[in-house]
Amino acid sequence: MTVGELMRAQMKVSETTDSRVRRGLLRIAAGQVGRRIESVVLPLELLQQFKFSDFSDQQEYQEWQKRNLKVLEAGLLLHPRLPLNKSDIASQRLRQIIHGALDRPIETGKNNESMQVLRSAVMSLASRSSDGFASDSCHWADGFPLNLRLYEMLLEACFDANDETSIIEEVDELMEHIKKTWGILGMNQMLHNLCFTWVLFHRFVATGQVENDLLFAADNQLAEVAKDAKATKDPEYSKILSSTLSSILGWAEKRLLAYHDTFDSGNLDSMQSIVSLGVSAAKILVEDISNEYRRKRKGEVDVARNRIDTYIRSSIRTAFAQANSSRRASKNQLNPLPVLAILAKDVGELAVNEKEVFSPILKRWHPFAAGVAVATLHACYGNELKQFILGIMELTPDAVQVLRAADKLEKDLVQIAVEDSVDSDDGGKAIIREMPPYEAEAVVANLVKVWIKTRVDRMKEWIDRNLQQEVWNPRANQEGYAPSAVEVLRILDETLDAFFQLPIPTHPALLPDLMAGLDRCLQYYITKAKSGCGSRNTFVPTMPALTRCTTGSKFQGVWKKKDKSPSSQKRNSQVATMNGDNSFGIPQLCVRINTLQRIWTDLDVFEKRVITHLRNSESAHAEDFSNGLGKKFELSPAACVEGIQQLCEAMAYKIIFHDLSHVLWDGLYVGEPSSSRIEPLLQELEQNLLIISDTVHERVRTRVIADIMKASFDGFLLVLLAGGPSRAFSRQDSQIIEDDFKSLKDLFWANGYGLPAELIDKFSTTARGVLPLFRTDTESLIDRFRRGTLETYGSSAKSRLPLPPTSGQWNPTEPNTLLRVLCYRNDEAATKFLKKTYNLPKKL
Repeated sequence: MTVGELMRAQMKVSETTDSRVRRGLLRIAAGQVGRRIESVVLPLELLQQFKFSDFSDQQEYQEWQKRNLKVLEAGLLLHPRLPLNKSDIASQRLRQIIHGALDRPIETGKNNESMQVLRSAVMSLASRSSDGFASDSCHWADGFPLNLRLYEMLLEACFDANDETSIIEEVDELMEHIKKTWGILGMNQMLHNLCFTWVLFHRFVATGQVENDLLFAADNQLAEVAKDAKATKDPEYSKILSSTLSSILGWAEKRLLAYHDTFDSGNLDSMQSIVSLGVSAAKILVEDISNEYRRKRKGEVDVARNRIDTYIRSSIRTAFAQANSSRRASKNQLNPLPVLAILAKDVGELAVNEKEVFSPILKRWHPFAAGVAVATLHACYGNELKQFILGIMELTPDAVQVLRAADKLEKDLVQIAVEDSVDSDDGGKAIIREMPPYEAEAVVANLVKVWIKTRVDRMKEWIDRNLQQEVWNPRANQEGYAPSAVEVLRILDETLDAFFQLPIPTHPALLPDLMAGLDRCLQYYITKAKSGCGSRNTFVPTMPALTRCTTGSKFQGVWKKKDKSPSSQKRNSQVATMNGDNSFGIPQLCVRINTLQRIWTDLDVFEKRVITHLRNSESAHAEDFSNGLGKKFELSPAACVEGIQQLCEAMAYKIIFHDLSHVLWDGLYVGEPSSSRIEPLLQELEQNLLIISDTVHERVRTRVIADIMKASFDGFLLVLLAGGPSRAFSRQDSQIIEDDFKSLKDLFWANGYGLPAELIDKFSTTARGVLPLFRTDTESLIDRFRRGTLETYGSSAKSRLPLPPTSGQWNPTEPNTLLRVLCYRNDEAATKFLKKTYNLPKKL
């Protein structure tokens, strides 16, 4: 077979068709004697040379007509030498005729009307010229676009007719044959390179994109085109080049802008070739055709990197959007995880797949391909997360799961970015700057703080509400503390448990906030529990003004009638208020003390439980539970100690100075000391002690009774030293006083079953020092008083002894104490001294 015969066979032209065309050409040549060949429209003439009878069947005849009409359409309508005007009537008529004839064959006789109409329309278009006048030459096949199309069809002949993805072995001979048409078609090596690139590329696409060798060959051929593009500035060539490469690039980018949909691990060779082809086409279009590029310094633009950057970001966004929408669409009750938590896992898998599958290919053109991909994923997920965070009003398990998943995802993405850019000049800083932190941990921390605040506020509201209803009933429970405290401790326990059950990784870091809040609540409860119960000063009466005794007389009146100062009236009204409210009775005060004792004891239990929780916390370190800061209650223990102390003291002084005032102030030593001794006080005091012993918690029982003892000693001394003018003592009464004080001490000793002897001795020290003064003679007392006053005030006191102020701190050497013993001394010498020295009155 000759090369010509091979060409005919490759172009699928049968011998019959070849013979018919040759006969037609001879007939046309014979009929055109005297006319120039340029005036002949060959397909039109070929249509008229053969009738239906020249063909074996109707189908063959129709094929013949169609082929020639298609050539006319290509030369005059699709690829004309001169551009067509849309309003051109001849082109519209020809288009109608051709389309009509493609459906229904036309009669081709010379005098046939339809043939005459066709000829008229064809000649009108073929004889157009650039100056607007009719030309002698018929330009039906010299439009350059048609030449390119014809050349493309010639090049298609290089492919095996039996295997359309393979090039025939005789391609070199065939190509030499084809190149002989260059002079006729106006082709050259540059146009050939461009056409051959297109033919290889087009064949790859047309045959199902399965033969990657075709794509590889097209990419290699495009490298030649790139050299040509740099070597010439021919505007016509540039126009064809731009059109061709735009088509190639458009096709490539359609796949590359969503390469996750197009490629997988099974067709990566194809991806590499398509990327290479696309990038090469883009480089030529930008660097050699774009005027804008030429105006810039070429060093400023890395076309390949920019294109790859665009492909990565576009495809990643598309893949993310698909994952996001499919995840939302498939959300169901079977999967308990929230959508964004699952999406975070999917995005993480997408990032790993990108790094392992696609990035190694794209890295050839973009050194940080994986970094760009994860930065894009980071932004995509970040947008969804931002919207989610805006909608979070409180800490829920879903919210925590999403934020934890986001935190893990971010760490994974940043790790990939860092690894990918480890060799870069900036160490990956540019990519990392593209990934502003989600700050999921901070969001969780803020939500936990809101959660803590809500719980603490709720607890405080509960405390207020329940304390308003609390009656401090000693029979409310067996242990004798307030039901409200049981609830407070239960809420505290539940809150701690709920905190450690929060699915967060930062329990140790946020625990101090919770502990501080709970601590404040407990302190608030403790403060409320002791408020209004008074203190020592609430119950100790104001001392009356100093008076001197009326010797030998029987005293009338009682203590309370003689104290009408404004401050005492205010105090007495407070005392009355307390006395009228059952919640401040002795049993109720015992319950308050028990309550604070129970809270104090339980604080240690809670602190140990916190340490246990911390040991089980996933993110705890050894220092988190060894270091006590933030794990302990700071305010409540001190508040409990202070509260117990205040309540014990308040109850003690309330009993002595308020509840037993009728036997202490109105009874003890009023009038004749021998007939108004301490026994009534001891009887009533013992009843109170029995109630307290039965009610108060054993751990604070000694403390409470010791405070009552102290208050009773203070009350005893106050009667002796500030009992008002209804009391007076002779030296002989001192034995009665000492015996009564011993009886008072014995009540608390209780034959060894009461308070320890050393404690009684400690609290009775002051009384033991003062009582001997009541047996000391008056002269000695006056002498001691003078010396003590001179020592205190110096030489200025020699001419006139100043009146020493009342400190309330009794002491046998202190002038005020000595003076008071003299004031209550029932003898003439004492009265004269007080009259002469200070002119003290006999009554208030």
